[in-house]
Amino acid sequence: MNLIADRLNRISPSLTIAMTAKARALKAAGKDVIGLSSGEPDFDTPRNVKDAAIAAIERGETKYTDVSGTVALRQAICDKFKRDSGLDYKPEEILVATGGKQVIFDALVATINPGDEAIIPAPCWVSYPDIVQLAEGTPVIVQCGQNAGFKMTGEQLEAAITPKTKWLILNNPCNPTGAAYNAAELKQLTDVLMRHPDVWVFTDDIYEKLAYDGFKPATVLEVEPRLRDRTVTMNGCSKAYAMTGWRIGFAGAPVHLIKAMDKLQGQSTSNTSSISQAAAIEALTGPQESIEAMRVVYERRRNMVVEMLNQAPGIRCHKPEGAFYVFPDMNGCIGKTTAGGKTINSDEDFTIALLEEAGVATVHGAAFLSPGHFRISYATSDEALREACTRIQKFCASMT
Repeated sequence: MNLIADRLNRISPSLTIAMTAKARALKAAGKDVIGLSSGEPDFDTPRNVKDAAIAAIERGETKYTDVSGTVALRQAICDKFKRDSGLDYKPEEILVATGGKQVIFDALVATINPGDEAIIPAPCWVSYPDIVQLAEGTPVIVQCGQNAGFKMTGEQLEAAITPKTKWLILNNPCNPTGAAYNAAELKQLTDVLMRHPDVWVFTDDIYEKLAYDGFKPATVLEVEPRLRDRTVTMNGCSKAYAMTGWRIGFAGAPVHLIKAMDKLQGQSTSNTSSISQAAAIEALTGPQESIEAMRVVYERRRNMVVEMLNQAPGIRCHKPEGAFYVFPDMNGCIGKTTAGGKTINSDEDFTIALLEEAGVATVHGAAFLSPGHFRISYATSDEALREACTRIQKFCASMT
């Protein structure tokens, strides 16, 4: 009898985590490796947030909370949605989870029946299609290329919808591309959704604070409030407040869906850490200057990385609107041979050779369902980024 459940065959290990682990192992073995594969801010959590967590421990706030989060945190989240996006939620319409990934898992597993479809614009974050498949649904991947700014059009969405469509999953700004939709671009999509009343929309806005050149990403309900009864608006503290390890994600949604997600979470992790929740209250309600300080640094890094990558032979790099990633096209290197004697037949060949020969860890585009590209996270120091991009330039220039 096979011990491992068949459902696990539907999903793959996270390739971003796998590449980060491989780079870490090479470093431990003494190899000079610059890691650009992990989607994690290199900044420390702000001091006021850490102090709030310490104070919560001293007050004895170390017990279970409601599965969906403390009332104080859920109210702070309501205030955040109102302040930043003009969205009106009540605490009973909010769920707090152990990171954004659990919010996605809760929403999809609570709603998808076998055969239901979820439309996902690609390139996309690696976990969306796997969670859909774990829930016995079918991911419907819509390719959105670099020439279109990596964004889905209304026509593409309309063509992808079938009688089995239950969800549209949007990531705005997007991991891995950094592409972000403004209000006019989102309206193309919301106009289509208004014609299809059975399709729900999950908007992952975790990178919303990290946008550049004055760009402001929109969110679905800002553009079309009439979609409120079938929209999940997700966000969290990980990226904007450099709190990845604190594991705080949250979502606003109709009460009946929040109750279903709460029911599922109650039989899995229950509440997230009470200490992390106290820290999140301070993050959302306290001073916000740290966000802008980080954003300015990321913008400078983005500009440097895009400029340097576009000087590498065979690489074409789009300048993204947000997040802290670039997603360069490497098709100009296909068919060439590296200085180490390896022939590049795919984006995976490229990233493996780049790691082994140049000591730069990235993630190949096929991991994000978009072959012919690779992802770089510029959430690391200017010095490391400059050196990494120099190595990439030399690596590409040495190919024959």
